[in-house]
This record gives sequence, structure tokens and C-alpha cells, in this order.
Amino acid sequence: MRFTSEQRLDDGVLEREFTLGEIPGILWTPGSASASAPAPLILLGHPGGLHKMYPRLVARARHSAAEGFAAATIELPGSGDRPRSAAADEARADLHRALEAGKPVDDEIAARLILPLVEKSVPEWRAALDAFLALPEIGGPVGYAGGVIGIGIRLAVVEPRISAALLFAGSYLPRSMVEEARQVTIPLHVLLQWDDEGNDRQLALDLFDAFGSEEKTLQANMGGHTGVPRFAGDNGNRFFARHLK
Repeated sequence: MRFTSEQRLDDGVLEREFTLGEIPGILWTPGSASASAPAPLILLGHPGGLHKMYPRLVARARHSAAEGFAAATIELPGSGDRPRSAAADEARADLHRALEAGKPVDDEIAARLILPLVEKSVPEWRAALDAFLALPEIGGPVGYAGGVIGIGIRLAVVEPRISAALLFAGSYLPRSMVEEARQVTIPLHVLLQWDDEGNDRQLALDLFDAFGSEEKTLQANMGGHTGVPRFAGDNGNRFFARHLK
């Protein structure tokens, strides 16, 4: 991991951009983090496009840092300045055509869009986690927060260093990943926007039911995809405080 820029935000949070090989990312650490008092880490999932998503990501990171958590994210395969995937672009176009026509998104489209992304991105997240935890000011335990929910599911299954996850139920999934969710056993807090125009509500409910975790909470709020209320973030911080501190 090579740091490429650094700035101190007005609340004392240190923001550092980096590259991990060819993968860009951003790491935020609270002013209180040090080698003698390393900060727990939250991995910030997102749908891709670091520059486009930056305002929302930095707001989430600063909100987490106010509670003593470090936060980090990386760019997804095929997004931002990374090379595009023709197959993913085609699957995404098919999904948008189905939604615009008012038709259901069939499992084949969801599988073509999500499964290759999960297969490629999860090893990258795990390599990034290796690099983050090698820094003296970052320590475990580790949480995952955000989407794409398929990435969060796979990480929760294969990465033992992740102790808890806050998942955003806002993307389509193939049914095979609903079955995979039965292997998830870590504590979960799932956010669902009830009127999310880009989400299959029943699939989200089926997915929550499938999770194998003994501790799992579903918080459903009225409103569309970008209407998540601020208090939902406060609830998320309390969830992580229970499991990462």
C-alpha cells in the first residue's frame, strides 16, 4: 500500500488516499488513533465510483471517527478509473431495461452482474485489510458497513477478522447468494429503505430471514434509496460500539 496524499480535516480526522497495487482507496483515522491506542476499523462498502461517492463516504467516515473508529474503502473492479468490464456493463444495462419496463429482474441478470464482482472484489478487500491492519494506529476488531450487499455477505462468510456487519439492503442478488447468507453467523444490522426504487423488497426480506446469525436486526425506514435518515447512522455506530470496542 502506497499513500499518495494526506490531509487533516477540520474535525481532526486524518484522510489519506492510497493505492494498493492498481487499486485506489481512502483511509480515515480519528485524531485519537495511535500506536499505543489503535482504532478499531470499519470497511466502508459502496456501489463503485470513489470520486462520485466521496461526499457520502467522507460523511460516513467522519461520523464513525467521532465514535473512535477508523474507516477505509477501496474502488470496486470496473468502477471509477479502473478498467471497465464489458460483461458487467451489459448486465447492468439489462437490469436497467427491466426496471424501466416495469419487469422483474430475473436471476440470470442478477447473477451476471453480481457474482463476477463478488469473486473479484472480495480478495481485493482481504488484501486491503492485510495492509490496514499492518499500520500501528489501526487495530482489530473489524466491521463492514454498506453495500454492495453481496460483497458484504461473502466477506462475512470467508473473512474471520470481520466481527460484525452493517449491510445496506439496496441491490439485487442472485438466489445463490441468498443461500450463501445462511452461512453468515456474525452479528448483523441490516438497513432497508422500504420504498427503494432499485431494490426488490421481498428479496431483501427473504435475505434477512436466511441469515444464520443469532443476533440480527432489520431496520426498515420509509423512503427511497438515498433517503436513509441520519439516526440510522447513529444506530449503526451503537451497533459497532457493542461489537468492536
